[in-house]
Amino acid sequence: MRLSIERQTTKIYPDMKRVVARFFFNGEARAKAIIQQVVAMSEVEVEATVAPLLREFSRRHRNITRIFEKHCDRVRHLFASQQIDFDAIDYKKKLLIGSYFTNEYSIESAAFFNPSLIEDTDQSGLEEGQKRVIISFRAVGEGHISSIAFRHGTIGRDNDIMLAPPGNYVEEAEIIRNAVYQKQGFFQNAVSIKLPDSVMQEVQNNLPDTFEYLSLKRVIRDMQQRYQVDHLIKKALERLLWLADSYYEINFSLDTDLSDRVIFPYSEAESRGIEDARFVKFTGSNGEVTYYATYTAYDGITIQPKLMQTKDFYHFKILPLYGEGAQNKNLALFPRMINGKYMMISRIDGINNYIMHSNRINIWEKPEILQTPKYPWEFVQVGNCGSPIETPEGWLLITHGVGPMRTYCLGATLLDLEDPRVEIGRLKEPLLMPRKEEREGYVPNVLYSCGSMIHNKELIIPYGISDYASGFVTVPLDKLLEKIRQDG
Repeated sequence: MRLSIERQTTKIYPDMKRVVARFFFNGEARAKAIIQQVVAMSEVEVEATVAPLLREFSRRHRNITRIFEKHCDRVRHLFASQQIDFDAIDYKKKLLIGSYFTNEYSIESAAFFNPSLIEDTDQSGLEEGQKRVIISFRAVGEGHISSIAFRHGTIGRDNDIMLAPPGNYVEEAEIIRNAVYQKQGFFQNAVSIKLPDSVMQEVQNNLPDTFEYLSLKRVIRDMQQRYQVDHLIKKALERLLWLADSYYEINFSLDTDLSDRVIFPYSEAESRGIEDARFVKFTGSNGEVTYYATYTAYDGITIQPKLMQTKDFYHFKILPLYGEGAQNKNLALFPRMINGKYMMISRIDGINNYIMHSNRINIWEKPEILQTPKYPWEFVQVGNCGSPIETPEGWLLITHGVGPMRTYCLGATLLDLEDPRVEIGRLKEPLLMPRKEEREGYVPNVLYSCGSMIHNKELIIPYGISDYASGFVTVPLDKLLEKIRQDG
Protein backbone atom coordinates (compact mmCIF):
# COMPACT_ATOMS: atom_id res chain seq x y z
CA MET A 1 0.00 0.00 0.00
CA ARG A 2 1.35 3.42 -0.97
CA LEU A 3 1.92 6.17 1.57
CA SER A 4 -0.70 8.85 2.08
CA ILE A 5 0.61 12.23 0.93
CA GLU A 6 -0.91 15.71 0.87
CA ARG A 7 -0.69 17.99 -2.13
CA GLN A 8 -0.71 21.68 -1.22
CA THR A 9 -3.07 24.04 -2.97
CA THR A 10 -0.20 26.42 -3.73
CA LYS A 11 0.84 26.22 -7.38
CA ILE A 12 3.30 28.39 -9.26
CA TYR A 13 2.82 29.06 -12.97
CA PRO A 14 5.01 30.86 -15.51
CA ASP A 15 4.37 34.59 -15.77
CA MET A 16 5.15 36.16 -19.15
CA LYS A 17 5.09 39.66 -17.61
CA ARG A 18 8.41 39.00 -15.84
CA VAL A 19 10.84 40.63 -18.28
CA VAL A 20 14.45 41.74 -18.20
CA ALA A 21 16.15 44.25 -20.51
CA ARG A 22 19.08 42.42 -22.09
CA PHE A 23 21.84 43.39 -24.52
CA PHE A 24 20.81 42.78 -28.14
CA PHE A 25 23.33 42.59 -30.99
CA ASN A 26 22.38 41.61 -34.52
CA GLY A 27 25.70 41.83 -36.33
CA GLU A 28 28.43 44.44 -36.74
CA ALA A 29 27.30 45.79 -40.10
CA ARG A 30 23.78 46.49 -38.89
CA ALA A 31 25.11 47.96 -35.63
CA LYS A 32 27.34 50.43 -37.48
CA ALA A 33 24.44 51.51 -39.66
CA ILE A 34 22.25 52.16 -36.62
CA ILE A 35 24.98 54.23 -34.94
CA GLN A 36 25.47 56.34 -38.08
CA GLN A 37 21.73 56.96 -38.44
CA VAL A 38 21.25 58.03 -34.82
CA VAL A 39 24.34 60.27 -34.85
CA ALA A 40 22.88 62.03 -37.91
CA MET A 41 19.57 62.79 -36.15
CA SER A 42 18.76 66.28 -34.97
CA GLU A 43 18.23 67.11 -31.30
CA VAL A 44 14.50 67.52 -31.93
CA GLU A 45 14.27 64.09 -33.58
CA VAL A 46 16.22 62.47 -30.77
CA GLU A 47 14.06 64.08 -28.09
CA ALA A 48 10.88 63.02 -29.88
CA THR A 49 12.10 59.40 -30.01
CA VAL A 50 13.71 59.12 -26.58
CA ALA A 51 10.94 60.72 -24.50
CA PRO A 52 8.23 58.10 -25.18
CA LEU A 53 10.80 55.31 -24.77
CA LEU A 54 11.72 56.48 -21.28
CA ARG A 55 8.09 57.16 -20.38
CA GLU A 56 6.98 53.65 -21.35
CA PHE A 57 9.89 51.48 -20.27
CA SER A 58 10.78 53.23 -17.01
CA ARG A 59 7.66 51.59 -15.60
CA ARG A 60 8.93 48.16 -16.59
CA HIS A 61 12.57 48.44 -15.44
CA ARG A 62 14.21 49.85 -12.34
CA ASN A 63 16.65 52.17 -14.13
CA ILE A 64 16.17 52.05 -17.88
CA THR A 65 18.54 54.96 -18.54
CA ARG A 66 21.37 53.09 -16.80
CA ILE A 67 20.62 50.04 -18.95
CA PHE A 68 20.66 52.11 -22.16
CA GLU A 69 23.94 53.73 -21.12
CA LYS A 70 25.53 50.36 -20.40
CA HIS A 71 24.41 48.87 -23.71
CA CYS A 72 25.60 51.89 -25.64
CA ASP A 73 28.99 51.52 -23.98
CA ARG A 74 29.16 47.87 -25.09
CA VAL A 75 29.26 49.00 -28.75
CA ARG A 76 31.66 51.85 -28.04
CA HIS A 77 34.42 50.15 -30.04
CA LEU A 78 32.36 50.54 -33.24
CA PHE A 79 32.41 54.36 -33.03
CA ALA A 80 36.16 54.72 -33.54
CA SER A 81 36.11 52.53 -36.65
CA GLN A 82 33.67 55.05 -38.16
CA GLN A 83 35.68 58.11 -37.09
CA ILE A 84 32.99 59.10 -34.58
CA ASP A 85 34.10 60.63 -31.28
CA PHE A 86 32.15 58.68 -28.66
CA ASP A 87 32.83 61.20 -25.89
CA ALA A 88 31.44 64.05 -27.98
CA ILE A 89 28.08 62.37 -28.53
CA ASP A 90 25.11 63.98 -26.78
CA TYR A 91 23.82 62.07 -23.72
CA LYS A 92 20.34 61.50 -25.12
CA LYS A 93 21.79 60.24 -28.40
CA LYS A 94 23.75 57.69 -26.38
CA LEU A 95 20.55 56.64 -24.63
CA LEU A 96 18.81 56.24 -27.97
CA ILE A 97 21.72 54.23 -29.39
CA GLY A 98 21.64 52.02 -26.31
CA SER A 99 17.92 51.39 -26.78
CA TYR A 100 18.58 49.88 -30.22
CA PHE A 101 20.90 47.38 -28.55
CA THR A 102 18.36 46.39 -25.90
CA ASN A 103 15.51 43.92 -26.00
CA GLU A 104 13.11 42.60 -23.41
CA TYR A 105 13.35 38.91 -22.58
CA SER A 106 10.49 37.16 -20.77
CA ILE A 107 12.40 34.89 -18.41
CA GLU A 108 9.59 32.45 -17.60
CA SER A 109 7.18 32.79 -20.48
CA ALA A 110 7.39 29.07 -21.33
CA ALA A 111 7.83 27.30 -17.99
CA PHE A 112 8.65 27.66 -14.29
CA PHE A 113 9.48 24.29 -12.79
CA ASN A 114 11.96 21.86 -11.15
CA PRO A 115 12.16 23.72 -7.81
CA SER A 116 14.71 23.37 -5.02
CA LEU A 117 13.75 24.26 -1.43
CA ILE A 118 16.27 25.49 1.16
CA GLU A 119 16.30 27.38 4.44
CA ASP A 120 16.59 31.16 4.08
CA THR A 121 19.64 32.98 5.40
CA ASP A 122 17.32 35.13 7.56
CA GLN A 123 15.06 33.46 10.15
CA SER A 124 14.41 36.55 12.29
CA GLY A 125 10.95 37.75 13.34
CA LEU A 126 9.10 34.46 12.86
CA GLU A 127 6.59 32.76 15.11
CA GLU A 128 7.29 29.37 16.62
CA GLY A 129 6.90 26.62 14.03
CA GLN A 130 7.46 28.90 11.04
CA LYS A 131 10.39 28.71 8.64
CA ARG A 132 11.46 31.22 6.02
CA VAL A 133 12.64 29.52 2.82
CA ILE A 134 14.22 30.24 -0.55
CA ILE A 135 12.91 28.38 -3.57
CA SER A 136 14.91 28.20 -6.77
CA PHE A 137 13.30 27.38 -10.10
CA ARG A 138 14.26 26.54 -13.63
CA ALA A 139 12.75 29.41 -15.60
CA VAL A 140 12.36 28.91 -19.35
CA GLY A 141 11.76 31.71 -21.82
CA GLU A 142 12.08 32.44 -25.53
CA GLY A 143 14.09 29.82 -27.42
CA HIS A 144 13.62 27.38 -24.52
CA ILE A 145 16.68 28.81 -22.79
CA SER A 146 16.78 28.03 -19.07
CA SER A 147 17.94 30.29 -16.26
CA ILE A 148 17.73 30.18 -12.45
CA ALA A 149 15.06 32.25 -10.70
CA PHE A 150 14.14 32.61 -7.02
CA ARG A 151 11.18 33.22 -4.74
CA HIS A 152 10.82 33.90 -1.02
CA GLY A 153 8.38 31.80 0.97
CA THR A 154 7.34 31.00 4.52
CA ILE A 155 6.31 27.59 5.84
CA GLY A 156 3.59 27.94 8.46
CA ARG A 157 3.05 25.95 11.65
CA ASP A 158 0.85 23.54 9.71
CA ASN A 159 3.44 23.35 6.90
CA ASP A 160 1.34 25.37 4.50
CA ILE A 161 3.46 27.22 1.94
CA MET A 162 2.99 30.99 1.71
CA LEU A 163 4.84 32.60 -1.19
CA ALA A 164 5.84 36.25 -1.15
CA PRO A 165 4.69 38.11 -4.28
CA PRO A 166 7.55 38.69 -6.73
CA GLY A 167 9.09 42.13 -7.09
CA ASN A 168 8.21 44.52 -9.88
CA TYR A 169 11.50 44.27 -11.75
CA VAL A 170 13.95 41.65 -13.00
CA GLU A 171 17.67 42.37 -12.84
CA GLU A 172 20.74 41.01 -14.59
CA ALA A 173 23.87 40.56 -12.54
CA GLU A 174 27.25 42.19 -12.96
CA ILE A 175 29.63 39.59 -14.39
CA ILE A 176 33.22 39.30 -13.14
CA ARG A 177 35.44 37.02 -15.19
CA ASN A 178 38.92 35.73 -14.44
CA ALA A 179 40.90 37.99 -16.76
CA VAL A 180 44.23 36.17 -16.36
CA TYR A 181 45.00 32.50 -15.73
CA GLN A 182 48.15 31.05 -14.16
CA LYS A 183 49.38 28.27 -16.40
CA GLN A 184 50.57 25.92 -13.67
CA GLY A 185 47.33 25.99 -11.66
CA PHE A 186 45.07 25.95 -14.71
CA PHE A 187 46.61 22.83 -16.22
CA GLN A 188 46.65 21.03 -12.89
CA ASN A 189 42.86 21.44 -12.87
CA ALA A 190 42.68 20.31 -16.51
CA VAL A 191 44.10 16.83 -15.88
CA SER A 192 40.65 15.22 -15.79
CA ILE A 193 39.96 16.29 -19.39
CA LYS A 194 42.26 13.42 -20.37
CA LEU A 195 43.97 14.88 -23.39
CA PRO A 196 46.96 12.84 -24.58
CA ASP A 197 50.07 14.06 -22.78
CA SER A 198 51.67 15.19 -26.04
CA VAL A 199 48.64 17.28 -27.01
CA MET A 200 48.29 18.81 -23.52
CA GLN A 201 51.99 19.69 -23.61
CA GLU A 202 51.54 21.29 -27.03
CA VAL A 203 48.83 23.57 -25.63
CA GLN A 204 51.04 24.56 -22.70
CA ASN A 205 54.05 25.22 -24.92
CA ASN A 206 52.02 27.74 -26.92
CA LEU A 207 51.01 29.77 -23.86
CA PRO A 208 52.97 32.08 -21.55
CA ASP A 209 53.08 31.54 -17.77
CA THR A 210 50.05 33.84 -17.45
CA PHE A 211 47.49 34.02 -20.23
CA GLU A 212 44.05 35.39 -21.07
CA TYR A 213 41.00 33.48 -22.26
CA LEU A 214 41.31 34.79 -25.83
CA SER A 215 44.93 33.58 -26.05
CA LEU A 216 43.88 30.08 -25.01
CA LYS A 217 41.00 30.21 -27.50
CA ARG A 218 43.35 31.09 -30.39
CA VAL A 219 45.74 28.24 -29.51
CA ILE A 220 42.90 25.71 -29.25
CA ARG A 221 41.21 26.79 -32.49
CA ASP A 222 44.55 26.42 -34.34
CA MET A 223 45.10 22.97 -32.86
CA GLN A 224 41.55 21.85 -33.67
CA GLN A 225 42.29 22.60 -37.32
CA ARG A 226 45.41 20.45 -37.17
CA TYR A 227 43.55 17.61 -35.42
CA GLN A 228 40.56 17.88 -37.74
CA VAL A 229 40.21 14.13 -38.28
CA ASP A 230 40.51 13.14 -34.62
CA HIS A 231 37.09 13.98 -33.19
CA LEU A 232 37.97 12.82 -29.66
CA ILE A 233 40.93 15.19 -29.44
CA LYS A 234 38.86 18.03 -30.94
CA LYS A 235 36.17 17.48 -28.32
CA ALA A 236 38.72 17.31 -25.49
CA LEU A 237 40.29 20.57 -26.68
CA GLU A 238 36.84 22.17 -26.60
CA ARG A 239 36.37 21.01 -23.00
CA LEU A 240 39.72 22.62 -22.16
CA LEU A 241 38.37 25.90 -23.51
CA TRP A 242 35.16 25.45 -21.51
CA LEU A 243 37.24 25.05 -18.37
CA ALA A 244 38.61 28.57 -18.74
CA ASP A 245 35.24 30.02 -19.74
CA SER A 246 33.49 28.37 -16.79
CA TYR A 247 35.13 30.36 -13.98
CA TYR A 248 33.30 33.60 -13.21
CA GLU A 249 31.48 35.51 -10.48
CA ILE A 250 28.22 37.43 -10.50
CA ASN A 251 27.03 40.27 -8.28
CA PHE A 252 23.50 41.57 -7.79
CA SER A 253 22.71 45.03 -6.50
CA LEU A 254 21.82 45.20 -2.81
CA ASP A 255 18.60 47.04 -3.64
CA THR A 256 17.15 44.02 -5.47
CA ASP A 257 14.52 41.69 -4.07
CA LEU A 258 15.41 37.99 -4.21
CA SER A 259 12.75 37.49 -6.90
CA ASP A 260 14.42 40.22 -8.99
CA ARG A 261 17.65 38.22 -9.27
CA VAL A 262 17.87 35.89 -12.24
CA ILE A 263 20.98 33.93 -13.13
CA PHE A 264 21.28 33.68 -16.90
CA PRO A 265 23.65 31.61 -19.03
CA TYR A 266 26.82 33.71 -19.22
CA SER A 267 29.52 31.39 -20.59
CA GLU A 268 29.73 29.60 -23.93
CA ALA A 269 29.25 26.24 -22.23
CA GLU A 270 25.89 27.54 -20.87
CA SER A 271 24.72 29.30 -24.01
CA ARG A 272 21.57 27.17 -24.38
CA GLY A 273 20.68 27.03 -20.73
CA ILE A 274 21.33 26.52 -17.02
CA GLU A 275 19.29 23.51 -15.97
CA ASP A 276 17.99 22.02 -12.72
CA ALA A 277 19.98 23.72 -9.95
CA ARG A 278 20.09 21.58 -6.81
CA PHE A 279 20.70 23.98 -3.91
CA VAL A 280 21.92 22.72 -0.54
CA LYS A 281 22.77 24.44 2.72
CA PHE A 282 26.27 23.10 3.40
CA THR A 283 27.72 23.26 6.92
CA GLY A 284 31.51 23.08 7.13
CA SER A 285 33.49 21.37 9.87
CA ASN A 286 33.91 24.77 11.56
CA GLY A 287 30.14 25.42 11.50
CA GLU A 288 30.38 27.93 8.67
CA VAL A 289 27.43 27.80 6.26
CA THR A 290 27.76 28.05 2.48
CA TYR A 291 24.98 27.52 -0.03
CA TYR A 292 26.00 25.38 -2.99
CA ALA A 293 24.14 24.42 -6.12
CA THR A 294 25.07 21.84 -8.71
CA TYR A 295 23.56 22.43 -12.13
CA THR A 296 23.84 21.39 -15.76
CA ALA A 297 25.28 23.76 -18.36
CA TYR A 298 24.12 23.14 -21.92
CA ASP A 299 25.50 24.64 -25.13
CA GLY A 300 23.04 23.01 -27.52
CA ILE A 301 25.20 19.94 -28.08
CA THR A 302 27.12 19.02 -24.94
CA ILE A 303 26.29 19.19 -21.23
CA GLN A 304 28.73 20.14 -18.47
CA PRO A 305 28.10 19.86 -14.71
CA LYS A 306 28.97 23.01 -12.77
CA LEU A 307 28.98 24.29 -9.20
CA MET A 308 27.65 27.56 -7.82
CA GLN A 309 28.35 28.89 -4.34
CA THR A 310 27.02 31.81 -2.32
CA LYS A 311 26.62 32.95 1.26
CA ASP A 312 24.06 35.70 0.77
CA PHE A 313 22.34 35.16 -2.63
CA TYR A 314 23.77 38.49 -3.84
CA HIS A 315 27.26 37.28 -4.78
CA PHE A 316 27.78 33.94 -6.55
CA LYS A 317 30.94 32.13 -7.65
CA ILE A 318 30.73 29.72 -10.58
CA LEU A 319 33.20 26.96 -11.35
CA PRO A 320 33.20 23.74 -13.37
CA LEU A 321 33.02 20.24 -11.93
CA TYR A 322 35.33 17.74 -13.49
CA GLY A 323 36.65 14.23 -13.12
CA GLU A 324 35.38 10.78 -14.04
CA GLY A 325 32.39 11.22 -11.73
CA ALA A 326 31.44 14.70 -12.98
CA GLN A 327 29.81 13.59 -16.19
CA ASN A 328 26.23 13.73 -17.41
CA LYS A 329 23.47 15.24 -15.21
CA ASN A 330 22.06 14.74 -11.71
CA LEU A 331 24.91 15.69 -9.37
CA ALA A 332 23.79 16.38 -5.79
CA LEU A 333 26.10 17.34 -2.92
CA PHE A 334 25.67 16.03 0.63
CA PRO A 335 25.03 18.89 3.14
CA ARG A 336 28.20 18.18 5.14
CA MET A 337 31.45 16.25 4.93
CA ILE A 338 31.40 12.60 5.99
CA ASN A 339 34.54 11.07 7.48
CA GLY A 340 36.49 14.11 6.34
CA LYS A 341 35.36 13.87 2.71
CA TYR A 342 32.90 15.68 0.48
CA MET A 343 30.22 13.31 -0.80
CA MET A 344 28.20 13.49 -4.00
CA ILE A 345 25.42 11.54 -5.71
CA SER A 346 25.63 11.39 -9.51
CA ARG A 347 24.33 9.56 -12.58
CA ILE A 348 27.26 9.36 -14.96
CA ASP A 349 25.73 6.78 -17.32
CA GLY A 350 22.21 8.20 -17.52
CA ILE A 351 20.73 5.06 -15.96
CA ASN A 352 22.03 4.36 -12.44
CA ASN A 353 22.69 6.33 -9.26
CA TYR A 354 26.36 6.59 -8.30
CA ILE A 355 28.09 7.84 -5.15
CA MET A 356 31.58 9.29 -4.75
CA HIS A 357 33.79 11.13 -2.28
CA SER A 358 36.50 13.73 -2.73
CA ASN A 359 38.99 15.91 -0.88
CA ARG A 360 38.13 18.79 -3.24
CA ILE A 361 34.62 19.97 -3.88
CA ASN A 362 35.06 20.39 -7.65
CA ILE A 363 37.04 17.22 -8.52
CA TRP A 364 35.17 13.91 -8.55
CA GLU A 365 36.79 10.60 -9.40
CA LYS A 366 36.08 6.88 -8.89
CA PRO A 367 32.27 6.85 -8.77
CA GLU A 368 30.68 3.69 -7.37
CA ILE A 369 27.24 2.37 -8.31
CA LEU A 370 24.74 3.02 -5.53
CA GLN A 371 21.43 2.06 -7.14
CA THR A 372 20.22 0.44 -10.33
CA PRO A 373 16.62 0.34 -11.63
CA LYS A 374 14.79 -2.26 -9.56
CA TYR A 375 11.03 -1.76 -9.84
CA PRO A 376 8.82 -1.40 -12.96
CA TRP A 377 8.21 2.33 -12.43
CA GLU A 378 11.98 2.99 -12.68
CA PHE A 379 13.15 0.42 -15.25
CA VAL A 380 14.28 3.11 -17.73
CA GLN A 381 16.49 5.02 -15.27
CA VAL A 382 16.89 6.23 -11.72
CA GLY A 383 18.33 9.50 -10.48
CA ASN A 384 18.29 11.86 -7.51
CA CYS A 385 15.87 14.69 -6.83
CA GLY A 386 18.22 16.85 -4.80
CA SER A 387 20.75 16.55 -2.01
CA PRO A 388 20.37 13.83 0.64
CA ILE A 389 18.67 15.00 3.85
CA GLU A 390 20.10 13.98 7.22
CA THR A 391 17.73 12.21 9.63
CA PRO A 392 18.46 10.18 12.81
CA GLU A 393 17.63 7.03 10.81
CA GLY A 394 19.99 7.77 7.91
CA TRP A 395 20.37 9.92 4.81
CA LEU A 396 17.01 10.38 3.11
CA LEU A 397 17.45 10.58 -0.65
CA ILE A 398 14.49 11.55 -2.81
CA THR A 399 14.83 9.87 -6.18
CA HIS A 400 13.10 9.88 -9.51
CA GLY A 401 12.39 6.87 -11.67
CA VAL A 402 11.35 6.68 -15.30
CA GLY A 403 8.95 3.94 -16.35
CA PRO A 404 6.38 3.10 -19.05
CA MET A 405 5.35 5.96 -21.36
CA ARG A 406 8.41 7.85 -20.08
CA THR A 407 6.51 8.71 -16.92
CA TYR A 408 8.61 10.29 -14.17
CA CYS A 409 7.67 9.40 -10.57
CA LEU A 410 9.35 10.29 -7.29
CA GLY A 411 10.66 7.67 -4.86
CA ALA A 412 12.68 7.61 -1.64
CA THR A 413 15.78 5.81 -0.38
CA LEU A 414 17.49 5.64 3.02
CA LEU A 415 21.31 5.49 3.19
CA ASP A 416 23.55 4.71 6.14
CA LEU A 417 24.66 7.83 8.05
CA GLU A 418 28.30 6.81 8.47
CA ASP A 419 28.68 5.04 5.14
CA PRO A 420 26.17 6.36 2.55
CA ARG A 421 27.35 3.72 0.09
CA VAL A 422 25.13 1.35 2.05
CA GLU A 423 21.46 1.40 1.08
CA ILE A 424 19.23 0.65 4.08
CA GLY A 425 16.10 0.50 1.95
CA ARG A 426 13.98 2.12 -0.72
CA LEU A 427 10.31 2.39 -1.53
CA LYS A 428 8.91 -0.34 -3.75
CA GLU A 429 6.21 1.95 -5.09
CA PRO A 430 6.41 5.62 -6.08
CA LEU A 431 6.06 8.22 -3.37
CA LEU A 432 4.56 10.63 -5.89
CA MET A 433 3.21 9.97 -9.36
CA PRO A 434 1.40 12.24 -11.85
CA ARG A 435 -2.31 12.80 -11.37
CA LYS A 436 -4.57 13.30 -14.35
CA GLU A 437 -4.38 17.09 -14.04
CA GLU A 438 -0.56 16.97 -13.76
CA ARG A 439 0.06 15.08 -16.98
CA GLU A 440 -0.25 18.04 -19.35
CA GLY A 441 2.70 20.33 -19.97
CA TYR A 442 5.73 21.01 -22.14
CA VAL A 443 6.91 17.45 -21.38
CA PRO A 444 3.89 15.33 -20.35
CA ASN A 445 3.84 12.84 -17.47
CA VAL A 446 6.89 14.24 -15.66
CA LEU A 447 7.13 14.96 -11.92
CA TYR A 448 10.57 16.13 -10.81
CA SER A 449 12.21 17.89 -7.88
CA CYS A 450 15.63 19.43 -7.24
CA GLY A 451 15.60 19.60 -3.43
CA SER A 452 13.32 19.01 -0.43
CA MET A 453 13.49 19.77 3.29
CA ILE A 454 12.14 18.56 6.64
CA HIS A 455 10.09 20.87 8.83
CA ASN A 456 7.65 20.23 11.67
CA LYS A 457 8.22 16.46 11.36
CA GLU A 458 7.17 16.37 7.72
CA LEU A 459 9.05 16.10 4.47
CA ILE A 460 8.16 18.98 2.16
CA ILE A 461 8.80 18.30 -1.53
CA PRO A 462 8.51 21.05 -4.13
CA TYR A 463 8.05 19.48 -7.54
CA GLY A 464 7.87 20.39 -11.20
CA ILE A 465 4.69 19.49 -13.06
CA SER A 466 5.27 18.22 -16.61
CA ASP A 467 8.08 20.73 -17.22
CA TYR A 468 5.62 23.63 -16.98
CA ALA A 469 4.58 24.66 -13.45
CA SER A 470 5.41 23.78 -9.83
CA GLY A 471 3.60 22.52 -6.73
CA PHE A 472 4.27 21.21 -3.22
CA VAL A 473 3.54 17.97 -1.40
CA THR A 474 4.05 16.93 2.24
CA VAL A 475 4.38 13.53 3.90
CA PRO A 476 4.88 12.64 7.59
CA LEU A 477 8.56 11.84 8.07
CA ASP A 478 8.10 9.00 10.56
CA LYS A 479 5.66 7.16 8.29
CA LEU A 480 7.94 7.63 5.29
CA LEU A 481 11.01 6.27 7.11
CA GLU A 482 9.01 3.36 8.49
CA LYS A 483 7.72 2.49 5.03
CA ILE A 484 11.24 2.60 3.54
CA ARG A 485 12.52 0.21 6.22
CA GLN A 486 9.57 -2.13 5.67
CA ASP A 487 10.15 -2.23 1.91
CA GLY A 488 13.86 -2.86 2.49
